[in-house]
Amino acid sequence: MNGVVWYAARSAGIVAYLLLSSSVVLGLLMSTRAKLGWPRFAVEDVHRFIAKLTGVFIVIHGGALLLDQVVPFTLRQELIPFTSSYRPFGVALGVVSAELLAAIAVTNLLRAEIPYRIWRRVHTLTIVVWLGATVHLLLVGTDRTDPWLLGLCASAVAAVGLVLAPRLARVAEPAGTA
Repeated sequence: MNGVVWYAARSAGIVAYLLLSSSVVLGLLMSTRAKLGWPRFAVEDVHRFIAKLTGVFIVIHGGALLLDQVVPFTLRQELIPFTSSYRPFGVALGVVSAELLAAIAVTNLLRAEIPYRIWRRVHTLTIVVWLGATVHLLLVGTDRTDPWLLGLCASAVAAVGLVLAPRLARVAEPAGTA
């Protein structure tokens, strides 16, 4: 049983990270008004579905960790940053990232009730979530030193970086130079 739990926790975490990375890339592409070849409503639906699926895999990851007996976690350790004795900083980044993502999800549910400008600013925190999840994976992940996982992580970082860099460059431009 414990081997199954360990594989479930590990694989759910990796899948959640890849889904989160995909959602971030798609969200950034939509925000730049890039031509994606699909109607905007379809791209938005795919983005929303990937984001929801990310949440499902985060819950599976956390739930499996609660069942694991090799490195046991309590619900308190999964909800309160820096309470885990196992790699406290890396685990705390995972906890904070998951909780921030949950807060962003709440604003998505309330999107019609809150001003667009506020929703948009909160939504940009997804980049912070992704950064936290990336560092969490590299500090805590069981496979963090394996070439295949480092390759997946490097690919995700490259994909997000390629889409994010032009946006950051635009923000950094001095006023009046466009």
